[in-house]
Order: sequence, then C-alpha cells, then structure tokens
Amino acid sequence: MNLQQFRFVRETIRRDFNLTDAARHLFTSQPGVSKGILEFEDELGVQIFERHGKRIKGLTKPGQAVAQVVDRIMREIDNLKKVSDEFARRDEGSLVIACTHTQARYVLPKVIPAFRQLFPKVHLSLAEGNPPQLAQMVLQEQADIAIATESLALTPGLETLPCYVWEHTVVVPPDHPLVELSRKKGFSLTLEHLAAYPIVTYDRAFSGRRSVDKAFDGKGIEPDIVLEAIDADVIKTYVDVGMGIGIIAGVAFEPARDTNLVSLPAGHLFGEQTTRIAIKSGVFLRDYVYTFISLLAPELDPEQVRDQVERSQEE
Repeated sequence: MNLQQFRFVRETIRRDFNLTDAARHLFTSQPGVSKGILEFEDELGVQIFERHGKRIKGLTKPGQAVAQVVDRIMREIDNLKKVSDEFARRDEGSLVIACTHTQARYVLPKVIPAFRQLFPKVHLSLAEGNPPQLAQMVLQEQADIAIATESLALTPGLETLPCYVWEHTVVVPPDHPLVELSRKKGFSLTLEHLAAYPIVTYDRAFSGRRSVDKAFDGKGIEPDIVLEAIDADVIKTYVDVGMGIGIIAGVAFEPARDTNLVSLPAGHLFGEQTTRIAIKSGVFLRDYVYTFISLLAPELDPEQVRDQVERSQEE
C-alpha cells in the first residue's frame, strides 16, 4: 500500500464517491483512481466501497473503519509538512479562513490589516459560505479555521473556541412607527411589536436565526417573514426600499454608514449569541494561525488555546 492509494480513498469519500470528480481534484485519471482503489482493497483483503456495477455507492462496514485510519494517516502526513514549514519557512505560508459574510464584511477588516503587518509573506484567503459549509471546509482541510455562530460547536471533529458575543438588532427606516414608539419613556420593544410588520432576516442557517425562531415560537407568535437572505447588507437594502423591518446581527449595523436606517437593540428578545472559531481536531497549526486567533479574540489566552489544540491532537 502507498500514500497515493490513501489519497484516492480519501478524495473519493470527500467527493461523494464520484471517481471522476475525485480524479479531477487529484489531477489524475479516473481509471487510475479506480485501479488504485481496487489494488488497495485486494491488498487489505476487504472491500472498502459498496458498488452497483462500476459505480461506487458508499462505504462498507469495514470501509468505514479503513476510512478513519486513512484520514488519520493523511492528517499526520499533512502535519509533518506543516511542522517542516514552521521551522523552514516560519513567516511564510497560507491561511484560509472560512467565514460568513458578516465576519468577512464587519469583523475581519479590523483584524486582517494587523495580521498582514505582522506576517506580510502569509497569503490570506477568505472562503465564504453558510455555517454547515464552513464546518465541512475545515473538516476536509480546504480551510484552516472557520468563524461562525451556528453549527460549529455541534460538529464532530472540530475543536471550537468562543470568539465574541453579540446580540440582534432591529433595523427600520427613520420614519418607521417603531422609531417614534422607542422614544417614549418606558418603551420596551416586544415580539408583538415586531410581528405587526413584515420581517426581513437571515436564512435559517445564519447568524442566530435559530434564536429568532425559538423566541417567536415560545410566545406562540408566527412572524411574517417575507424575505430571507444570507447577509446583512442584503437585508438592510430591502428594509431601505420598504419591504419590511430587518433583524440582523448587531455587529452588522454601522451608524456612520447606515445613516438611512435606525437600529433598535433586540438582545432582550433573542438573547446573546456566541461566534466561535473552529479548527479541525488533531491538525497541527502554524504559529501565525495562533497569532491570527489572538488578534481575532484578544480575550483568549494564547497558551490556553495552544494547550487545547495540542490536547486534541493527542486524542
């Protein structure tokens, strides 16, 4: 058996058992991948993949165990390369950050310039998606870290760290009735107030949407959500054209820029949300990744982060 066969098996699984797609990503031929896998199965004496004719449909029971071992071996091979780079090219390399639009647009611009000053030779890439997609990017090692609110802490195979806490805000035009109400002494925004208007908010996979739905469900209120979007800029745009009131992450409202809107804090309605940083368990991290994490979440102790990551590598 050899590393090439391990790569064939791992990539076939990652590409949903599509040999053509696996071959394309490995820059080789589909027959070569198929032959390598068959030879690997012959050498092991077990069938790794379930087949229907020539098509691979999934993993056999022994194949599931083999896949875990292969993934562990390939992860350690990748770790060796990273260890080598850490000492041979300490301040050079790449960092792929998987994040939502909110992180890319409103949070990372405060972090990336500072990181670039410290590590000008590190190539940075942003890969945007919804939280489940971000988790898969890290698990498949297409990204080094992921930053999101939903899903990450619930995803097996990821180590997560709290990054920052935020609350929702409601955005409305300056002449909206809720603005006038908010100026009255003793006024407190309620779910009933919000339910009286059409609502524009996040898609169900994003930015604390689960908390929004849970709050309304708890009161037995069915909100009139007329549009779901994947980022706050789109939500604010449709609020501005009069489609409804918006519910967005508080970090996505910028008073200096969003002069056409008014923000009404809604943390008391939907609770605090925790954005988390995720890395793949057992993966070696370059020193500059720890630096990036410390810039993103200064309240995290760098040594405690390193200890938690290293413990995950040993497990």
